Amino acid sequence: MASPDAVPLLRVESLGKDFVKLDTRAGRLRLVADILTRRASADTFTALDGVSFELARGDSLAIIGENGAGKSTLLKLIAGVTTPTRGRVELHGSLAALLELGSGFHPEYSGLENIDLAAALVGIPAREIAAKREQIIAFADIGEHIHDPIKNYSSGMVVRLGFAVATALAPDLLITDEVLAVGDESFQKKCLAWIEAYLARGGTLLLCTHSMYHVQKMCRRAVWLKNGRVEAEGSAAEVTQRYLDYHEAKTAREKRPPGAGDGSDAAPSAISAATGYYVLETVDMQPAAALAEGASVTLSGTVHSPDGRMPVVLIGIVRADGTPVYGVSTDMDGVPLQQLSASRYGFGIEFPQLALLPGEYRMRAHVLDPEGVRLFDTVEKPLTVEGPEHDAGLVRIEHRWDG
Repeated sequence: MASPDAVPLLRVESLGKDFVKLDTRAGRLRLVADILTRRASADTFTALDGVSFELARGDSLAIIGENGAGKSTLLKLIAGVTTPTRGRVELHGSLAALLELGSGFHPEYSGLENIDLAAALVGIPAREIAAKREQIIAFADIGEHIHDPIKNYSSGMVVRLGFAVATALAPDLLITDEVLAVGDESFQKKCLAWIEAYLARGGTLLLCTHSMYHVQKMCRRAVWLKNGRVEAEGSAAEVTQRYLDYHEAKTAREKRPPGAGDGSDAAPSAISAATGYYVLETVDMQPAAALAEGASVTLSGTVHSPDGRMPVVLIGIVRADGTPVYGVSTDMDGVPLQQLSASRYGFGIEFPQLALLPGEYRMRAHVLDPEGVRLFDTVEKPLTVEGPEHDAGLVRIEHRWDG
């Protein structure tokens, strides 16, 4: 008999979901006729089709994709909120789903009363919730408003209370849908710290987010959904890089002004500056295009901040075909940018004795908001590493043979 650890905590097999279109009176009448005659409805939309993957205990998986790709539908099917049209979901353990934080709260009840209500809805015994009530109140950190009716809360306060209740659970599988995109900066950091501690305790995470930074930071694997189907599955670094390559190309096509070139010039940044985004104003690479194997390369530049706050700069190296090689950010290394003015920051990074094997690469500079949640601008520089090609792979690793 297989041990519990050998059985996947979650197995999704050929999952599909169709929705009937009811946007017109004629459509509704056709649906009634189809039901009465027991015919399959022709006015259907396939939100999800043929999705399969497994999630082992202690693993972390991200679901990424554009709006409308089927991410939320997939999570609702896994959580049992709705039923699949095709395929099946197998779950061997307990589950907590943070899909719509605060959706189970009663508007007339106080925050304190809603803690008991929300806990009861997810099956937490009254004795257990009483022991954790102070912990939940402290996590929510909404002060005396805990005694006010929920109907008087701001959306941010509702989110705080909803996540705080979720922290009282100890599920085998935690499902989150864009939880890290809500609330203020301090609350987002608190949520991140709690999720990281949950994973450290052996928890299993299924994360849905538009933040590739958080995918790479917290998840080992990723699934990219496109038009309801799996476009790519694999390591978080590999899948997010493919997704970013696709998204960058799409954005460049949509926003390129008439007459603009398609290279890595300043046109995308100029467009972003006009919209008030965080912008990479300048990016300089030395040497400019080519270097000898084992030489050093530096990147420096300036960033525009529309609100004066210090953004996050992420530097990545990819092979010419998009294969990710390395990435590092100011946030990961705890390095502040140099403030040049009220709205401009400077950065610089050196890669001494770059260990890349000869070949064609691209250096990428990205700017994210101060929370590291949203990617705003990207500048790419082509890089050629010159030298004899007698080794295989991407990097040179020092080694010594015996004998």
